[in-house]
Amino acid sequence: MSNLEQKIYDLENELQQHEVRKSTERLAELISDDFLEFGSAGLSYTKKDVLTNLPTAGEIKFKMMDFRINVLSEGIVQSLFKTEKVNLENGKTSYSLRSSIWRKEGDKWVMIFHQGTPEAK
Repeated sequence: MSNLEQKIYDLENELQQHEVRKSTERLAELISDDFLEFGSAGLSYTKKDVLTNLPTAGEIKFKMMDFRINVLSEGIVQSLFKTEKVNLENGKTSYSLRSSIWRKEGDKWVMIFHQGTPEAK
């Protein structure tokens, strides 16, 4: 794994951690002000939506698989991966195909777009 791929992997992994998902401060650092998400339920979300809703959501355990990146241009990277997601409140497991776009701003990377699509069975 290249240094850049490892960096983006680490950021994606961080966003899946319960303590980060509960922290509006850390989420605000990782997500760009112009962030947009197309969620797996067919709804779209802005940074404001994420900062309002994610910290109050139930705990979920993620496992990331088949991770890779595409460098789209200087300072713009797309991540592609699959997740196994276990809702710790009800035990339900689901699988999603995910993609994020990260932009380098100064010396840090921020997520500007994310999409999660349920995996076909």
